[in-house]
Amino acid sequence: MAIKYTKTYLDKIENLFAQSAYHLRYEKGNFKSGYCILKNTKVVIVNKYFTLEGKINALLDIIKELQLNPKSFEDKKAQEFLAELQQTELKL
Repeated sequence: MAIKYTKTYLDKIENLFAQSAYHLRYEKGNFKSGYCILKNTKVVIVNKYFTLEGKINALLDIIKELQLNPKSFEDKKAQEFLAELQQTELKL
């Protein structure tokens, strides 16, 4: 699956976090990777000053790191989208 760097694509990824147990926040911070995952409180923080491309790449990294289970989502389209994202290779 090709990564699309559009606002709509970012919204679809954000929707996955809305349906998961993790809360997504955009904050300013000095994160070396551009994001921070607080696993105990299930909060994901992404640098709000990232470009659209940077936000999408950071969220894709986070999804791969968290290893979310597609079957835990009720929405069938969300399950399929997550499965596709988990198999997508980032080409930087």
